[in-house]
Amino acid sequence: MTCQKTSHTFTKIAFKPLHTNLFNIVLISFFLTLGCGKVYSQDIKSPKKPLPTVKQTDKGSTAKTDAAKQKDQSVATKVDTVKIDSIKPAKTFLDGKVKYKAKDYATIDKKKKQLTLYNEAELYYKDVELKSGIIVLDYGKDEVYAGRIKDSAGVLTQYPNFKQGSNEVQPDSIRFNFKTKKALIFNSRTEQGEFKIKAAVTKKENDSVYFLRGARFTTSTDVDNPEYYFQTNKVKFVPGKKVVTGLTNMVIADVPTPLALPFAYFPMSQEKSVSGIILPSYNDSNTRGFSLQNGGYYFALSDNYDLTVLGDYYTNGSYALRFESAYATRYKYRGNINVRFENLISSERGYPDYSKQKIYNIQWSHSKDTKSNPNSTFSASVNMGSSKYFKQSINQANIGSNLNNTLSSSISWNKTFNTIPQARIALTATHSQNTQTEVINMTLPSLQASIDRIYPFVGKDGVKKGFIKNINLQYNLSGKNSFVTTDSLFFKPQMFRDAQIGMQHTIPLSTNFKLFKYFSAGMSTNYQETWVTKTISRSYNVDQSKVVDTPVNGFDAFRTYNFSSNLGTTIYGTFNFGADKKIQSIRHVMRPSITYAYTPSFEKYYDTYAVDASGRITTEYTRFENGVYGAPGKENSNVVGFALSNTFEAKVRDRDSTKTEPKKIMLLNNLNFSTSYNFNADGKQVLAWQPVLVSGGTQFFDNKLNMNFGATLDPYAIDNSGTRIDKYNIDNGGSLFRMTSANVTLNYSFSNKGGDKEKTNTQSQRNGGRNDDLFGTNTDLTDSRNSQFANEKDDDKDVISEFFNAKIPWDMTMAYSLTYSNVNRENKISGNSIMISINTDITPKWKGGVSTGYDFVQKGITFTQFRFERDLLSWRMAFNWQPLGTNSNWNFFIGIKSGMLSDIKWNKRSVSNR
Repeated sequence: MTCQKTSHTFTKIAFKPLHTNLFNIVLISFFLTLGCGKVYSQDIKSPKKPLPTVKQTDKGSTAKTDAAKQKDQSVATKVDTVKIDSIKPAKTFLDGKVKYKAKDYATIDKKKKQLTLYNEAELYYKDVELKSGIIVLDYGKDEVYAGRIKDSAGVLTQYPNFKQGSNEVQPDSIRFNFKTKKALIFNSRTEQGEFKIKAAVTKKENDSVYFLRGARFTTSTDVDNPEYYFQTNKVKFVPGKKVVTGLTNMVIADVPTPLALPFAYFPMSQEKSVSGIILPSYNDSNTRGFSLQNGGYYFALSDNYDLTVLGDYYTNGSYALRFESAYATRYKYRGNINVRFENLISSERGYPDYSKQKIYNIQWSHSKDTKSNPNSTFSASVNMGSSKYFKQSINQANIGSNLNNTLSSSISWNKTFNTIPQARIALTATHSQNTQTEVINMTLPSLQASIDRIYPFVGKDGVKKGFIKNINLQYNLSGKNSFVTTDSLFFKPQMFRDAQIGMQHTIPLSTNFKLFKYFSAGMSTNYQETWVTKTISRSYNVDQSKVVDTPVNGFDAFRTYNFSSNLGTTIYGTFNFGADKKIQSIRHVMRPSITYAYTPSFEKYYDTYAVDASGRITTEYTRFENGVYGAPGKENSNVVGFALSNTFEAKVRDRDSTKTEPKKIMLLNNLNFSTSYNFNADGKQVLAWQPVLVSGGTQFFDNKLNMNFGATLDPYAIDNSGTRIDKYNIDNGGSLFRMTSANVTLNYSFSNKGGDKEKTNTQSQRNGGRNDDLFGTNTDLTDSRNSQFANEKDDDKDVISEFFNAKIPWDMTMAYSLTYSNVNRENKISGNSIMISINTDITPKWKGGVSTGYDFVQKGITFTQFRFERDLLSWRMAFNWQPLGTNSNWNFFIGIKSGMLSDIKWNKRSVSNR
């Protein structure tokens, strides 16, 4: 029988005469239900045993005797009472649907009870999926066989792929029993998490236990030719849980190493992470002795959060502890916390270079998913601790953080109330710490509340047009609990005793309107009321022979107000040079503005005090000095300000002759001038004109080069002591303006790799350093498995498409800074330096980089770092060296990238000078 519905031809099968054998009946029904096509499926079941029947007489037959009829009736009665056969039918070997297909043919041998599938064969039964070059299903023995086939060149191809549930095996051949669920697998290949396993012979005992012989374990991509593996002969493998082995030997580049264990245990949980011990690394130091570093324990507490505890110990008594935790809940929030503490002892007690100190650092980052609640947000970015932590830490190498003078933190919660008008409230805790002076400014907390603008004169149509309808008012509330302290007093009782608490209410009233069609005008007045809980009383203390401030606790308040107005317009100018010119036109946009601000004197809040014992000499002060919101002004302010901003844009003919439209180029993003005049200037303490501030910026080379510049131009002259005098510089024999300072900065970042990628140095920036690598890359000495080159990933694939490639990938970042000073006629270049960072792929597997610079004023090389890295596939080798300065050091690392085998490494670094 041949089926030719498609172009595929199937093997003819001849049927023998029908017998009473149940299996033949099954085969007949099986083939009758086969359709034409490539995929076959059949539910194979035992046929039901037919019920006995009684033969009926024909109408035309001879009449029987009464006795015979009675006999027949009795027989019929007996037959009718016969029950269904209680013998259960023979159980078939398969109790589910079988699907299969093959490219060349699928044949069934009734005598051998075998189904053979050849070339791209596939068989599906329950949770078993089997793909191979050839598959033989022996339904007599309830077994299936699979193996490879030879192609036209005689090469074995189409390896079997056996999948049962979540477990997948790719052997050379396999034998599987459907009843016992046991299997015999030859040269199996399987993956469990980051591990890849290959075994010469594998025996599948049941669904959860495998026994392997001649096995190798590796995290290499190519399990058949790995760069390293663990060789063992006896293995018990429980998928998704564990691997227990006998004698295990580490092999590198097919060369056995002396590293061996009498037995080994590899956890292979299907969970994202499992708890386990983190083995320490050995090191030594001339100042602290021998040490074990970065040892500890990882706690996989749940799928939402974890905890890593690490520690160091030195033989001279120094130690360090680190607690790191990451947490996340989908569609709600995510973040991480790092707490580091180090007790550093240098040298030995009694020696002149002996020192002992305790340093710490706390970092917390938290972000809330806006999808969880769009009307409420919570975020945190904390970086606080000892001012000298990044300079002296034995586990952080980050020059950018070392040179940073400020650590800052912010924790905020915001809530929006959908009322009319809309209201907002925010609670914020801030922290700012100067690492040079060790002064800490903290607000814990600060309150901000506001109500949206209200337009009381707007009609029902909602149109805001004109002076009256644009009048609006708003209410703002601010509260602070402020601390100013130092490192040594941080969170000590004195810090809280010196706290300044206050609250400020602000009601601004403003409007804006058009004037003479082309001018935009605005007017506003602002009322402020400030509440404080602490003031001062200043007097001369005879016993101490000096002026002292006595704190006065209790509620007090002062009220201020001011008035301001502004007028501005926009002027457009276009200079056309002709459509045939390369530069067709230049567009100049000017935005001049003038502002006026008046603040009256609030001298009623000022008192006098004696400056000596006689009491004849007095001076004024206000009891609100040193308040959290400052003090009211004694002198009235009557200032008019002038500002002019400019932008320049050009239209040039495009180099592409097919384009008809000219290309727009920004010549100057901004060029700004600003100054002010004080009508209440006395010509002595206060001069009328303020210096003219000039600032600007632009971009070149497809926005790759950013240039910013600024200057300060003073119209007044100075005397011999360098003090500004009420005399114009031009009247003193000088120019119209005296340039007191100027600066230019250039930032250039480019690459030949194509598709410019922005460099990111996230941890360095979080520590307070730079986002680029001009001061080198941040090196976390607790974990060197990550690449020290920005934007590099472990899964990046290097593809060599040519025998020789003359284009070597590279990228470069450059920063140049020039500063001019002439405040006291010094007329000198106070700063002139350049910094450069270059990274290149020396070969597809070798990377190199350097960060360096030169100070032309000090005539010396600035921070310099050399870094090299070798990609060893599943291993990484890295080396970085800082040859100059107090932070000179080097670090070498080689180890496995996989986090599962992160303890297999060798890390060596020089003795730190910190």
